[in-house]
Amino acid sequence: MLKNRVHIGVLMVCSAAAMWGFDGVVLTPRLYNLDVAWVVFMLHALPFAGMQVLLFSEYKALRTLTASDLLFFFLVALFGGAIGTLAIVRALFLVQFKHLTVVALLQKLQPIFAILLARILLGERLGRQFLFWTAIALTGGYFLTFETHLPATVNSGHMLPAAGYALLAAFSFGSATVFGKRVLNKVHFRTALFFRYGFTTLIMLFIVAASGKFDQLAVTTPTNWLFFAIIGLTTGSGAILLYYVGLRYIQANLATMCELCFPISTVVFDYLINGNLLSPIQWISAAVMLVAIYRLTQNRAAEVDTCADGGQWCEA
Repeated sequence: MLKNRVHIGVLMVCSAAAMWGFDGVVLTPRLYNLDVAWVVFMLHALPFAGMQVLLFSEYKALRTLTASDLLFFFLVALFGGAIGTLAIVRALFLVQFKHLTVVALLQKLQPIFAILLARILLGERLGRQFLFWTAIALTGGYFLTFETHLPATVNSGHMLPAAGYALLAAFSFGSATVFGKRVLNKVHFRTALFFRYGFTTLIMLFIVAASGKFDQLAVTTPTNWLFFAIIGLTTGSGAILLYYVGLRYIQANLATMCELCFPISTVVFDYLINGNLLSPIQWISAAVMLVAIYRLTQNRAAEVDTCADGGQWCEA
């Protein structure tokens, strides 16, 4: 019975990761004709509207949430929902269907930022080999992005800002992971999902209103609405929910392995849909980067397990 639960968890996390790869290559880039802020707003507003029917009862959690809890929900939404999604969508739009695999792979650097922020904000100790594997991962990420060319010359100069936005997304998603530890220890994952989308919708509503982007409604085509719906039901809230449910059945180190389905699926879909394929240097660089990230997360898990065995978290 336990073995079957593990298999179910692996299947769910792998499926969610593959869906994110499909989204980055096939779905989100098809919204290229729209403003980035409007895209991010709709990607959260539409699923949140649907949640009013399915998860309306989650509002009762407001009675038990403290001001500190609401602050952390806001921070998760600000970094993981608003800033992170704005950055990665902007990066995908900048490369114009080229180098989509590179942009997606750079997101895998987010554990570096999550570990650093956990050290700064939560006082968690850095792994003994953190600096070494971080240097290896960043070196691999550089050659994955620019190969042996000058950064300003790749993709007519668009690759450099796209890489910057991808790194900003990695930082933001890593930050959301750290802030999310606070809320997920107290509430059910459905509650966390509901309020994450709710707060992100409010933040993006303010950004869209302040920037005067509601005129995008008039230029949103039927095809755009179709992709909004598909993303909302599948690779958006659907994939996040699938991922959280899968995590209930497997350990963190196994989840890390399953998440490799994201870069793998990105490579596969980018080749099948767009005919893009990494160069030999990029293949080697991607492998080096992913191995370094895996070692970072494994070392981190080992540090946490060692500390937890003593009945408390390691102190700085």
